[in-house]
Amino acid sequence: MSQSPAHFRDQPGTITDDGKKRKWIYPKIIKGKVYQYRAAVSYFFLAVLFSAPFLKLNGEQLILLNVLERKFVFFGIIFWPQDFYLFVLALLIFIIGVVLFTVVFGRVFCGWACPQTIFLEMVFRKIENWIEGDHLKQRKLDEGPLNFDKFWKKTTKHGVFLAISFLIANIFLSYLISTEVLWKIITEPVSVHVSGFIAICVFTIAFYLVFSKMRELVCTVACPYGRLQGVLLDNQSIIVAYDYQRGEPRGRRVKEVEQSTGDCIDCKLCVQVCPTGIDIRNGTQMECVNCTACIDACDMVMEKIDRPLRLIGFKSEDEIAAKKPFHLNKRIYGYAGVLFMLMAVLAYLLISRSDVETTILRASGTLYQLRDKDKTVSNLYNSELMNKTAHPIKFEIVPDNKEASLQYIQKENVIKPGETIKLTFFVILPQKSIQKYKTAIGFKMMSGHKIAGQFKTTFIAPAND
Repeated sequence: MSQSPAHFRDQPGTITDDGKKRKWIYPKIIKGKVYQYRAAVSYFFLAVLFSAPFLKLNGEQLILLNVLERKFVFFGIIFWPQDFYLFVLALLIFIIGVVLFTVVFGRVFCGWACPQTIFLEMVFRKIENWIEGDHLKQRKLDEGPLNFDKFWKKTTKHGVFLAISFLIANIFLSYLISTEVLWKIITEPVSVHVSGFIAICVFTIAFYLVFSKMRELVCTVACPYGRLQGVLLDNQSIIVAYDYQRGEPRGRRVKEVEQSTGDCIDCKLCVQVCPTGIDIRNGTQMECVNCTACIDACDMVMEKIDRPLRLIGFKSEDEIAAKKPFHLNKRIYGYAGVLFMLMAVLAYLLISRSDVETTILRASGTLYQLRDKDKTVSNLYNSELMNKTAHPIKFEIVPDNKEASLQYIQKENVIKPGETIKLTFFVILPQKSIQKYKTAIGFKMMSGHKIAGQFKTTFIAPAND
């Protein structure tokens, strides 16, 4: 039963009026046109989610978020802790993108792209309906006594839920520790990978509880995005909304009898299909995830009573109240401008990002060394090089100044993938070429005929008079 317009904002629709008990939601499933579009989008995202860990690009997993080893891979590009500034910038772009999308289209992400909604509505809810029947049969089964029919249906359902949760937990871990490590955990003895086995069990239980018990509470209580939209939405935001100008006053229709009621016949079908248990006719609500189930339900009724479709649809408050068409406002332009500027900066940083991260510092406690024997002067440097690629790099450091030469104390010429090495060397210049006390000097890191990186430092020596 839906809440009345007088107090629907005072408490969640899934809690009893005394606040002591949760109302379990049994949404009716209507597979209308919008549902079919949403299902196609959901299956696409599911295919991407389950396939991405097993696809490789440039020898690396397509997407990897290995926090333990501080290694992150996106579409074949490896990011290490030294690239943290890129991660922060990308996260900022994502947040602004979500804000911009919410300002324009409301909470569509929750209903169409959020993994919680996709798994619940397109996987777990369908299995539940297949085993226990439609929403009416599910309610009757829950309210009925424990008999053999109820026992085997509940056991089968929760067994399948646990199996799917186990699969999701493994896929989730493959993004965090890589498919290779996950395969070792699965195939090798448990005693060798105790922590990995515990992690799989913990995530399996967590996903099982989310999709079998918490369900809509994740969206209405745990997720902060629903509350964020209340700050971002305005009268021009396009959201799933009920056209009260056209629908009110509500009332039953009688054939061949002229009535002064609106198009809404108060069938409450929009309430019956809502996965969060709200009445969309009460207005914009934090619990609405824009899943569009109410649109299909209302369209089905409007079609039967020969009235125009989209009594409930994607509309803005201005479109409903004042019949104003949607147009881009200054706030949207502002968000979009900032978003594109940040994207341009990120693109430039990614393009200009070198394969090798290099740090070079003059050895502490040393100045210059005059070599009277060959009339040269030297500076001692410590250098640290990190390979950001997925393959070993054989390299040679070449000074930009052709008169300069290098004398190594600690030398290596190969860096393994993700490895950091340290070099110690003298840079030697003829005394006659020194024109000032501090001279900028650059180096190229050559890998074959390719420049793998470039770096600069300062060379100090007395000027040649």
